[in-house]
Amino acid sequence: MPIYLWEGTNRKNETQRGEIDAPSEEAARFQLSRLRVTPTKVKAKPKDLLEGIAFLQPKVTERDVILFCRQFSTMIDAGLPIIQCLDILYSQQENKTFKKMLKSIKDAVEGGETLAGALKKFPNTFDALFVNMIAAGEAGGILDTILKRLSSYMEKAAKLKSQVKGAMVYPTVVLCIAVLVLAVILIFVIPVFQKMFAEMGQGLPAVTEMVIKMSEFVKGKVFYIIGAVVIFIFAFKKYYNTEKGRESVDKMLLKLPVFGILIRKVAVAKFTRTMGTMLSSGVAILEALDIVARTAGNKTVEKAVYYTRSGIAEGRGMAETLQESGVFPSMVCQMIGVGESTGALDAMLDKIADFYDDEVDQAVENLTALIEPFMLVFLGVVIGGLVIAMYLPIFSIAGAVG
Repeated sequence: MPIYLWEGTNRKNETQRGEIDAPSEEAARFQLSRLRVTPTKVKAKPKDLLEGIAFLQPKVTERDVILFCRQFSTMIDAGLPIIQCLDILYSQQENKTFKKMLKSIKDAVEGGETLAGALKKFPNTFDALFVNMIAAGEAGGILDTILKRLSSYMEKAAKLKSQVKGAMVYPTVVLCIAVLVLAVILIFVIPVFQKMFAEMGQGLPAVTEMVIKMSEFVKGKVFYIIGAVVIFIFAFKKYYNTEKGRESVDKMLLKLPVFGILIRKVAVAKFTRTMGTMLSSGVAILEALDIVARTAGNKTVEKAVYYTRSGIAEGRGMAETLQESGVFPSMVCQMIGVGESTGALDAMLDKIADFYDDEVDQAVENLTALIEPFMLVFLGVVIGGLVIAMYLPIFSIAGAVG
């Protein structure tokens, strides 16, 4: 349906501007008159030339969805009908991609579809967790409460993700800079020293000879080295995309000395937070476990959750089956067992999630504190070693002259 840009005055003679969907200009003017707006200018919105190019369109971010949940819950809590809420959210949305989604969702709900069914059409933005919780909220008549819980859950999940990313950024950047500096020294700097030493006609120390040979190898095979790195990355991604590859890599990640502990704590925090949010929203436990397993992000954790789901389907307890999986710490399993026995499993899961959020904070701080001196020593040994190796002959010649 065409979009029209309009300008007009309301009952208080205040100038207003906006956009409106209508099949024609006359229909747009009629809709504005029903809204008690006297239009002074109505014209078709010019088409965006880049609209058909998908990768150039703005992406819907987690922040967009969180804000959508917050505003939606506030309007529903105020007593506004769902369609009117969606219309308001659509009209004030600045992200063009999200605006189109909201238009499609509004039209689907107006056509008699449930809100959960309309959201399900956009799985990249609204995942299975989101859709199922909305469905539970619609069925229980607590959609505003569910939306608040969703926004709170997404904010905490986004914070957890940013913490892990922050822990990875520093070593990655330092390592990339170190490799770049090393490549510049080997390809451009050392050949200058090599030429100077050749003109002197003096014998070179073994360390210097080794560095010069390394420089010659890198300079002569630089394109082969880059090609090998690209092929390795491509082959690793191909292997990781297979069932066996992902399972073996994810299992290995959990066993890493420092990073493995952080990954395990993140997995526990995500599992307990998601399960607690879904159970408190009225989602059935088997369905909640199925969704949690699919969104685990680690194949080993996913298998453990599916094992737990099978155990519960057979009539066993969650704590017992989680303990048998060997992935979750004993303390977590014991606390879940207490929650099951007292009938407050959702509240207990939220408490565990809060505890492990703090644990992730501490693990990130410890990881950063451990990595900083290690990277400094690495840079000092590698870069400093190359520099010293190139200056040794100069020191030898200076000593002989003296």
